[in-house]
Amino acid sequence: MSTDYDTSDRLYFEPLTREDVLNVIAAETFAAGGVAPRVIVSLGGQTPLKLSGQLPAALIAGTSPASIDLAEDREKWNQLCDELHIPQPPGGTATDLEQALEIVERVGFPVLVRPSYVLGGRAMQIVHDRNHLARAMAELAGFGSLGKEGGLSAERPVLVDRFLEDATEVDVDAIRDHTGEVLIGGVMEHVEEAGVHSGDSACAIPPQTLPGWVVEVIESYTRAIAAALDVRGLINVQYAVLGTTVFVIEANPRASRTVPFVAKATGVPLAKVASRVMLGATLAELRTEGLLKPPSQHGHVAIKEAVLPFSRFPEVDTALGPEMRSTGEVMGIDTTFGKAFFKAELAAGTLLPTEGVVFLSLADGDKPAGIVVAARLRLLGLGIAATRGTAEYLQRFGLTVDQVVGKISDGHGINAVKLIESGQIAFVINTPQGRGGRTDGERIRKAANSHHVSSVTTVEAALAAAQGMAEMQGRTIQVRSLQEFHA
Repeated sequence: MSTDYDTSDRLYFEPLTREDVLNVIAAETFAAGGVAPRVIVSLGGQTPLKLSGQLPAALIAGTSPASIDLAEDREKWNQLCDELHIPQPPGGTATDLEQALEIVERVGFPVLVRPSYVLGGRAMQIVHDRNHLARAMAELAGFGSLGKEGGLSAERPVLVDRFLEDATEVDVDAIRDHTGEVLIGGVMEHVEEAGVHSGDSACAIPPQTLPGWVVEVIESYTRAIAAALDVRGLINVQYAVLGTTVFVIEANPRASRTVPFVAKATGVPLAKVASRVMLGATLAELRTEGLLKPPSQHGHVAIKEAVLPFSRFPEVDTALGPEMRSTGEVMGIDTTFGKAFFKAELAAGTLLPTEGVVFLSLADGDKPAGIVVAARLRLLGLGIAATRGTAEYLQRFGLTVDQVVGKISDGHGINAVKLIESGQIAFVINTPQGRGGRTDGERIRKAANSHHVSSVTTVEAALAAAQGMAEMQGRTIQVRSLQEFHA
């Protein structure tokens, strides 16, 4: 990353280790005539948070190392949530298969299995049965640094949590000052359901389907968690909403990857406000000063979408899951969700068709929503090709399918891969089954990727895409600057 000459007074290129950071602090102390600098650790991701406990506590600006550890330590965090009466997905920690099975006996399948202290959802798996659990535990014991250090231990256990199927995931970025006031920067509703890593999921500001009272509960939980952790500066909290229950997944007392998006969507300079708060300013003082203004509310919707590297890796399965795969993100902003989503998809390299044939192959649990997707595609005048199971389901509800294709594994007749290779498909909607059996689906998704046919792998993204196509039909994209949106 480049840092402009007018952004910093000095720029150090050093590894993020205790020794090197202490050397930088010593150099800055000398340059300031013996006055030690304050160190901001919460704008650099997980690595600086881990270093915070190894640096002089008095130098840490913002949230204390003790509070950071409270959010990072699984047992301490669980106890805090219990004291606040904030629901969590039931689960526990395990160091071997026997302990993992005991947890599953209590919470039931499916479960989310992940190593502790990893970034980007690395090695995280959604497990549906005992055999899969045994494989996952064996793989985790040899995973990365865990494997090099002799496997699982009490200090580095596996986290086993009930996986909340069909839940809506929500992200919140907030700032708390030393007086206890909390600024809710933004509440982001994910397009994809919980189970897709937050870094790979599209999300919307303001929330599009959450009831108002759910948003109020989420904001109240966020304020309570920030107070309990004694946060000074930024905090990101992730939630899963299932039915009428709001579950907290985790809290990170640092800036998340969504802070720049929230700042652009609302017009509030969150990083600058948070930095001032970490150095002792109050939110009230920043309002008086004019730096902190209310978020602009002019009826616009902002969508953050992940940029995925699949075009460079044609043989990779494009199905999204709990392990993060994105290499960047883009933003679409407009007066409605559909138009903003259309812009975000276009910027991310996903071309939503205005004509041609859309291929549909849906997992059993996604077929009811597929009725809505297919109906919207028909209204747009698009053709539909589908696998036999999906086609038969849609036809039960009066939705005709132009072409029914056989399984690839049958080895004869027209199948989806042949249609994609011959250029007859303009867009692919393929959602994988939860329990294995992905052979056909993988080959379809890889064929779409190899032949540069845009695709989505969740039914939520398919619904959003259909809405975007409907709202943009017959219209041209209107471009306005962020300054115009927030004027």
